[in-house]
Amino acid sequence: MSKTPENAKIMLNDDFGQTGKFVRENQKSLLFIGSAIIAMIIIYIIYQKLYLGPREVKAANQMYVAQDFWAKKDWDKAIKGDAGYPGFEKIVADYSNTKAANMAYFYLGVAYLNKGEYRKAIDNFNEYRGDDSMVAAEAYGDTGDAYVELKDYDKAQTYFKKAVDKSKNKFLSPLYLKKLGLVFEAQNDNKSAAEAYKSLKSDYPESAEAQNIDEYIGRVEAKL
Repeated sequence: MSKTPENAKIMLNDDFGQTGKFVRENQKSLLFIGSAIIAMIIIYIIYQKLYLGPREVKAANQMYVAQDFWAKKDWDKAIKGDAGYPGFEKIVADYSNTKAANMAYFYLGVAYLNKGEYRKAIDNFNEYRGDDSMVAAEAYGDTGDAYVELKDYDKAQTYFKKAVDKSKNKFLSPLYLKKLGLVFEAQNDNKSAAEAYKSLKSDYPESAEAQNIDEYIGRVEAKL
């Protein structure tokens, strides 16, 4: 059985003694901090249950008409609302910090993109904070599309890369890899374009985008 050296015992006693002294001298402050933490937890629970929860429900109930307009590609009514029903802009303004408002940013981004208001589309996509990887990937990809329309190819490239990394599936990744390749071509970066197209071909050979990708590869390799 090992023994603790005497000098080590003294050091341990000193350390624990100092801790005990600290607690005794700061007991009121520690109690105050503990009480403050408990109070903050209680306030957060009340906020979630009594304030944010009902607002989530109300916001979701208010959105369905705007969603219907959006599905019908009636972008103006989806944005501004109609006949007493709020559009996504009002949902964002009236129900900030709710999941519904967060989703409304995505809807607004798509609507403005289709209306050709690219800066507004980008602003709304950048406000969207989604956990769903598919929707988040689409938001990145649509942001890339908006930057392409603005001929800001550096930023378009950045967002298409984010879309590829975020999606990681056979439906969206090949689409954004192809768009990434096209952006590289627009920048006369044929080597990077070839790499994007070859990645599409090897990683997603069954995708629709891969079916004629050899033509794209041949086109850029001829320029190298």
